[in-house]
Amino acid sequence: MEYGYDFRKPKFYRALMTGFSVGFMATIVCLIYNIIYRHSTGYPLNVFINVSSIIFFVNTLFPVIGIIYYSFIASLKKADIIFSIVFIVITAFCIWRTEMTHRTSDHVLNSEFRNLLLGIVIILGISAAVFIPLLYHSKKFEDAIL
Repeated sequence: MEYGYDFRKPKFYRALMTGFSVGFMATIVCLIYNIIYRHSTGYPLNVFINVSSIIFFVNTLFPVIGIIYYSFIASLKKADIIFSIVFIVITAFCIWRTEMTHRTSDHVLNSEFRNLLLGIVIILGISAAVFIPLLYHSKKFEDAIL
């Protein structure tokens, strides 16, 4: 049934809802990565990185990133490129800091924690830098999801 909603949704709404949608997709990918990584390595520690913390953190972070994206497109001419570059730099910084993380005195568990965290940081960084601008401008995404 068609309701005749032919108007374009406001930029803020589209940016926020794109952030929600990309956050949901990133959450699923992070959870899959978490399961596969823990199954393949046998990494036992789950105090910091677990299902509930991934769901809460990612689904809180990405609407905020959507709002940040809106501020970029509302105030800058080449907002997509600048936004992507900024989030690639932020991701690179987080990767650098992840490599210095010291979780436990056991070297093997420490290395496994870093690798788990590193994968999640990379997934989130790619999701923010690539998929938010890409899906924001997708007419199919807007019509089907937003």
